[in-house]
Amino acid sequence: MTVFTEGNLQIVINGALDARKFDDASHGLSHCMRAVDFVVELADHYLFIEFKDPQHPMAPAQAAADYRRQFQSGQIDEELKYKYRDSFLYEWASGRADKPIHYLVLIALADLDDSDLLVGQDRLEQKLPLLGPSGGQWPRPIVHSCVISNIDTWNRRFPQYPVTRLL
Repeated sequence: MTVFTEGNLQIVINGALDARKFDDASHGLSHCMRAVDFVVELADHYLFIEFKDPQHPMAPAQAAADYRRQFQSGQIDEELKYKYRDSFLYEWASGRADKPIHYLVLIALADLDDSDLLVGQDRLEQKLPLLGPSGGQWPRPIVHSCVISNIDTWNRRFPQYPVTRLL
Protein backbone atom coordinates (compact mmCIF):
# COMPACT_ATOMS: atom_id res chain seq x y z
CA MET A 1 0.00 0.00 0.00
CA THR A 2 1.28 3.44 -0.98
CA VAL A 3 -0.12 6.67 0.44
CA PHE A 4 0.40 10.04 -1.24
CA THR A 5 -0.65 13.44 0.03
CA GLU A 6 -1.10 16.37 -2.29
CA GLY A 7 -2.05 19.51 -0.40
CA ASN A 8 -5.14 18.61 1.60
CA LEU A 9 -5.95 15.42 -0.33
CA GLN A 10 -4.70 11.92 0.33
CA ILE A 11 -4.83 8.88 -1.95
CA VAL A 12 -4.15 5.26 -1.09
CA ILE A 13 -2.78 3.10 -3.90
CA ASN A 14 -3.15 -0.64 -3.45
CA GLY A 15 -1.40 -3.21 -5.60
CA ALA A 16 1.21 -0.98 -7.23
CA LEU A 17 4.47 -2.39 -8.55
CA ASP A 18 5.84 1.15 -8.37
CA ALA A 19 4.32 4.48 -7.38
CA ARG A 20 6.01 7.84 -7.20
CA LYS A 21 5.31 11.51 -6.84
CA PHE A 22 6.24 12.96 -10.18
CA ASP A 23 5.60 16.70 -10.13
CA ASP A 24 8.58 17.56 -7.95
CA ALA A 25 12.16 18.46 -8.81
CA SER A 26 13.28 14.82 -8.90
CA HIS A 27 12.53 14.40 -12.61
CA GLY A 28 15.02 17.16 -13.38
CA LEU A 29 13.12 18.84 -16.20
CA SER A 30 10.59 20.97 -14.35
CA HIS A 31 12.02 24.02 -16.10
CA CYS A 32 10.71 22.79 -19.46
CA MET A 33 8.23 19.95 -18.88
CA ARG A 34 4.99 19.82 -16.95
CA ALA A 35 4.26 16.75 -14.86
CA VAL A 36 1.28 14.88 -13.48
CA ASP A 37 1.23 14.56 -9.70
CA PHE A 38 1.72 10.78 -9.50
CA VAL A 39 2.82 7.95 -11.77
CA VAL A 40 1.68 4.48 -10.69
CA GLU A 41 2.73 1.23 -12.31
CA LEU A 42 0.35 -1.69 -11.94
CA ALA A 43 0.74 -5.20 -13.34
CA ASP A 44 -0.88 -4.47 -16.70
CA HIS A 45 -1.08 -0.66 -16.99
CA TYR A 46 0.04 2.69 -15.67
CA LEU A 47 -1.96 5.41 -13.97
CA PHE A 48 -1.05 9.04 -14.47
CA ILE A 49 -2.87 10.90 -11.69
CA GLU A 50 -3.44 14.65 -11.48
CA PHE A 51 -5.10 16.39 -8.50
CA LYS A 52 -6.62 19.86 -8.58
CA ASP A 53 -7.98 21.19 -5.29
CA PRO A 54 -9.60 24.62 -5.61
CA GLN A 55 -11.68 23.88 -2.48
CA HIS A 56 -8.60 23.47 -0.29
CA PRO A 57 -9.48 24.95 3.14
CA MET A 58 -6.66 27.50 2.82
CA ALA A 59 -7.66 28.64 -0.68
CA PRO A 60 -9.16 32.10 -1.09
CA ALA A 61 -12.95 32.16 -0.85
CA GLN A 62 -13.40 32.88 -4.56
CA ALA A 63 -10.95 30.19 -5.77
CA ALA A 64 -13.50 27.39 -6.12
CA ALA A 65 -15.98 29.52 -8.09
CA ASP A 66 -13.21 30.86 -10.34
CA TYR A 67 -11.84 27.38 -11.01
CA ARG A 68 -15.31 26.01 -11.72
CA ARG A 69 -15.85 28.73 -14.36
CA GLN A 70 -12.42 28.05 -15.89
CA PHE A 71 -13.11 24.30 -15.97
CA GLN A 72 -16.55 24.69 -17.53
CA SER A 73 -15.23 27.10 -20.17
CA GLY A 74 -12.37 24.75 -21.13
CA GLN A 75 -9.57 27.04 -19.93
CA ILE A 76 -8.10 24.25 -17.78
CA ASP A 77 -7.90 21.79 -20.69
CA GLU A 78 -4.56 23.03 -22.03
CA GLU A 79 -2.85 22.64 -18.66
CA LEU A 80 -4.22 19.11 -18.24
CA LYS A 81 -3.25 18.22 -21.80
CA TYR A 82 0.36 19.33 -21.41
CA LYS A 83 0.73 17.69 -18.00
CA TYR A 84 -0.20 14.39 -19.61
CA ARG A 85 1.78 14.80 -22.82
CA ASP A 86 4.98 15.92 -21.11
CA SER A 87 4.69 13.12 -18.53
CA PHE A 88 4.07 10.59 -21.31
CA LEU A 89 7.09 11.84 -23.26
CA TYR A 90 9.28 11.68 -20.16
CA GLU A 91 8.17 8.15 -19.30
CA TRP A 92 8.45 7.00 -22.93
CA ALA A 93 11.99 8.40 -23.23
CA SER A 94 12.84 6.65 -19.95
CA GLY A 95 11.65 3.32 -21.39
CA ARG A 96 8.74 2.99 -18.99
CA ALA A 97 5.67 3.73 -21.14
CA ASP A 98 5.44 0.10 -22.18
CA LYS A 99 1.88 -0.62 -20.97
CA PRO A 100 -1.46 1.13 -21.52
CA ILE A 101 -1.73 4.43 -19.62
CA HIS A 102 -4.90 5.70 -17.95
CA TYR A 103 -5.00 9.42 -17.14
CA LEU A 104 -7.04 10.08 -13.99
CA VAL A 105 -7.82 13.69 -13.10
CA LEU A 106 -9.38 14.55 -9.77
CA ILE A 107 -10.93 18.00 -9.51
CA ALA A 108 -11.93 18.42 -5.88
CA LEU A 109 -15.00 20.56 -6.45
CA ALA A 110 -18.05 19.03 -4.83
CA ASP A 111 -20.50 21.00 -6.99
CA LEU A 112 -19.24 19.67 -10.33
CA ASP A 113 -21.97 17.31 -11.45
CA ASP A 114 -21.72 14.27 -13.71
CA SER A 115 -22.58 16.35 -16.76
CA ASP A 116 -19.80 18.89 -16.05
CA LEU A 117 -17.29 16.10 -15.54
CA LEU A 118 -18.31 14.23 -18.70
CA VAL A 119 -18.15 17.36 -20.88
CA GLY A 120 -14.69 18.19 -19.50
CA GLN A 121 -13.56 14.61 -20.04
CA ASP A 122 -14.77 14.63 -23.66
CA ARG A 123 -12.87 17.87 -24.32
CA LEU A 124 -9.69 16.47 -22.78
CA GLU A 125 -9.96 13.20 -24.74
CA GLN A 126 -10.01 15.22 -27.96
CA LYS A 127 -7.02 17.33 -26.94
CA LEU A 128 -4.77 14.43 -25.92
CA PRO A 129 -5.88 12.87 -28.50
CA LEU A 130 -7.36 9.64 -27.22
CA LEU A 131 -7.93 8.02 -30.61
CA GLY A 132 -5.06 9.42 -32.67
CA PRO A 133 -5.48 10.88 -36.16
CA SER A 134 -8.95 11.15 -37.63
CA GLY A 135 -8.02 8.74 -40.45
CA GLY A 136 -7.72 5.84 -38.02
CA GLN A 137 -6.36 4.81 -34.68
CA TRP A 138 -2.67 4.58 -33.97
CA PRO A 139 -1.52 1.00 -33.48
CA ARG A 140 -0.14 2.17 -30.14
CA PRO A 141 -2.16 4.99 -28.58
CA ILE A 142 -0.45 7.50 -26.32
CA VAL A 143 -3.32 7.28 -23.81
CA HIS A 144 -5.69 4.39 -23.26
CA SER A 145 -8.34 6.34 -21.36
CA CYS A 146 -8.90 9.51 -19.43
CA VAL A 147 -11.32 10.15 -16.60
CA ILE A 148 -12.19 13.39 -14.84
CA SER A 149 -13.81 13.02 -11.42
CA ASN A 150 -14.63 14.93 -8.29
CA ILE A 151 -13.96 13.23 -4.93
CA ASP A 152 -17.37 11.57 -4.78
CA THR A 153 -17.31 10.18 -8.32
CA TRP A 154 -13.64 9.17 -7.91
CA ASN A 155 -14.36 7.08 -4.82
CA ARG A 156 -17.34 5.42 -6.49
CA ARG A 157 -15.39 4.66 -9.66
CA PHE A 158 -12.04 3.78 -8.08
CA PRO A 159 -12.73 2.27 -4.64
CA GLN A 160 -9.33 0.55 -4.82
CA TYR A 161 -7.67 4.02 -4.83
CA PRO A 162 -9.65 5.96 -2.23
CA VAL A 163 -9.19 9.72 -1.89
CA THR A 164 -9.94 11.59 1.31
CA ARG A 165 -9.75 15.22 2.37
CA LEU A 166 -7.52 15.60 5.41
CA LEU A 167 -9.14 18.69 6.94
